[in-house]
Amino acid sequence: MGSATTQALAATTAVLDRAAGIDLTVAGELFAAARALGGSPQLAGALADSAASTDARARVVADVFGKALSPTSVSFLTTAVQQRWSSSSDLIDAIEELAVRAAARAGEGSDIEGEIFQFSRTVSANPQLELALGSRLGDDAAKGTLVRSLLAGRAGEATTLIVSSLVQQPRERRVRQLLSRAMDLVADQRGRTVATVVSAVPLNAAQAERLAGALSKRYGTDVSINSVVDPSVVGGVRVQIADDVIDASVSSRLAELRQRLAG
Repeated sequence: MGSATTQALAATTAVLDRAAGIDLTVAGELFAAARALGGSPQLAGALADSAASTDARARVVADVFGKALSPTSVSFLTTAVQQRWSSSSDLIDAIEELAVRAAARAGEGSDIEGEIFQFSRTVSANPQLELALGSRLGDDAAKGTLVRSLLAGRAGEATTLIVSSLVQQPRERRVRQLLSRAMDLVADQRGRTVATVVSAVPLNAAQAERLAGALSKRYGTDVSINSVVDPSVVGGVRVQIADDVIDASVSSRLAELRQRLAG
């Protein structure tokens, strides 16, 4: 990510954080705008062209989206295109990120991170599903319909909107990569980070609470726990937060012991 994009993304995110009236309609419209730009390189290029004046780019937004989207969504898009982006793809990514963050705000109180995580686990366990959602040959709208049918009764509206929207425009990204990024964005919007905890047996509520408290103290932020059961760890836990891995599993200690004995 270039420095121009980093600054532009911070500016657009700050506008979203200050805004009122954010709902799933706004989030859906931002997802639709990102898909429109992704499907039109010329339009995306024109809106990300720093050689054009900010007023000119704002007029393009008004002409293209003014009648199709709500004033709130148009205002966010106008703010976005008036920033300086390193590339047109960065602009599209940013609008998509705004959509995810808007859905996170609209779905306050629901376990969006956990629901996305569980769907990601479903995808990873089902190669045919992953292929269907990730194939370049599949119909994008049909992918969204498939996701909505799979999540019906299993996830809230915000999660369903995020996942069904992202799979319609992968832009060379793997499905699990999209879901992981969305999960991190939702957590960040809510001022916390996500920890994936692997254990041989399910953690009970008290264990999960104690672990979340310890991790929150260590990292200086609220931590949301996503649990994975894997009997191969034998005992203990393995925790991953971003690029950090804390491996306190019995299997890792046994492997270390075997290496010492062999050496």
